[in-house]
Amino acid sequence: MYYRPKAEQTLTKNDCDKQNQLDTGEHSHSMKLKSTLIVVLAVVLLVTAALQAAPRMVQQETTFNFGYVPQNSKVSHVFWLYSKGDDSLQILKVVPG
Repeated sequence: MYYRPKAEQTLTKNDCDKQNQLDTGEHSHSMKLKSTLIVVLAVVLLVTAALQAAPRMVQQETTFNFGYVPQNSKVSHVFWLYSKGDDSLQILKVVPG
């Protein structure tokens, strides 16, 4: 497709640039690039939102030192587990160490 000015018009630099874009396909290439960029951005946003909504366990305290414990003494400590995310956290298996 060629840009043809009316008979009474004179060509300006802008008109020549438009003609060059049509001839070289730069316009369609930039549109494809913009479309691809929008799709990639949308996918990244969706994946980020899904990861934030997924349940995950958070522990503020991961270790505890009982210090000196006499032999045959019973000790205990409570580790608090928190669920972050929008869904329920399921703990399917616990293996004491």
